[in-house]
Amino acid sequence: MVTNHIPWSTIGVVIGWYSSNIGVLLLNKYLLGNYGFKYPVFLTTCHMLVCSIFSYVAISVMDIVPLQSVRSKNQFWKIVGLSVVFCFSVVCGNMSLKYIPVSFNQAIGATTPFFTAVFAYAVSRKREAWVTYATLLPVVAGVIIASGGEPSFHLFGFIICVSSTAARAFKSVLQDILLSSEGEKLNSMNLLLYMAPIAMMVLLPATMLMEENVIWITIDLARKDIRIIWYLLLSSSLAYFVNLTNFLVTKHTSALTLQVLGNAKGAVAVVVSILIFKNPISMIGMVGYVLTVIGVILYSETKKKYGRN
Repeated sequence: MVTNHIPWSTIGVVIGWYSSNIGVLLLNKYLLGNYGFKYPVFLTTCHMLVCSIFSYVAISVMDIVPLQSVRSKNQFWKIVGLSVVFCFSVVCGNMSLKYIPVSFNQAIGATTPFFTAVFAYAVSRKREAWVTYATLLPVVAGVIIASGGEPSFHLFGFIICVSSTAARAFKSVLQDILLSSEGEKLNSMNLLLYMAPIAMMVLLPATMLMEENVIWITIDLARKDIRIIWYLLLSSSLAYFVNLTNFLVTKHTSALTLQVLGNAKGAVAVVVSILIFKNPISMIGMVGYVLTVIGVILYSETKKKYGRN
């Protein structure tokens, strides 16, 4: 029997996913831009520390998902490689928020399918149907138009945001290749359990080198304004819940539904950020972003229809 009734649990996890995704974006933008906490690498280190703790509690204590063990040194080094790419992606994404508005950040982030298709072909010679590649044209054209019409355009912010998007796509392609065998497959919750501590160990020395004395600066700042501690804790907690709710949405629906909801989430994030931060946006920029979203939707549909393995 077919029913159109959507369980409240599914609605709940989708709302949680939207809230945590948009929440961490807006809070990071506030911290790094408006509040003036100019330490994106340290912020990402805090995220990884909290993700490590929460992942352990969720899997080893609360048993939300069964613990999957690392079965070999080879698998461990694959996870290390993914962690380094993941670090680069998250740091660049957070860093870009110092320079560009959330709306522009999301427009660039929507080009992930383009980079995924490029890396999938470059790394594993995985080809898509020509019509699938054709749908990537409006994705890229939209961002080019949005860039030209963006009143708050910042070249460095644009470059590192594109770098973050490319790294995120590269990580997904690598993950698909490196952990593709049945004995090495890890669900996203277990992968985060292993990746977050490794990412933290990579980021800690990077923080000390790139953001010297940031811990003492943060302590000194907390003496003057205790809210910074709560902001960092909330941002880090939301970063974990992005991953948790991402896993739960996929579990309750499907990977394709997650992709569709993700497209809508980007549009919602753009509207909310403009309302909150009042950043100027031109009609050309808006047209560019809409064109990108249309391209992503068309890409999702053609992948579903013509997708190749």
